[in-house]
Amino acid sequence: MDHSRHTPLGRAELTAANLEDAPIYGADDSKIGTISHVHGAGTVTDVVIDVGGFLGIGAKPVLVSVDQLNLMRDENGEVHGVTSWTKEQLKELPEHHH
Repeated sequence: MDHSRHTPLGRAELTAANLEDAPIYGADDSKIGTISHVHGAGTVTDVVIDVGGFLGIGAKPVLVSVDQLNLMRDENGEVHGVTSWTKEQLKELPEHHH
């Protein structure tokens, strides 16, 4: 996927309505998780990414700052994120309990 043509999200767009269910892709463009929850807003926003599992079953929720993600919209307006982290690195993070 060529992310160079995608539009980065502004701080005002970092809301649960925009981010929940957005896929997260690793550096190799493979899907490594999905945003399930958003905590905070604006300059202090964290997201819970469900990593691994199948259809949400068996996934491990981990908390990540949006500053560690490149969140953007594709040509169809769909929101997604890209990170340099691998699925294995995210799985090593502590499990997030809400």
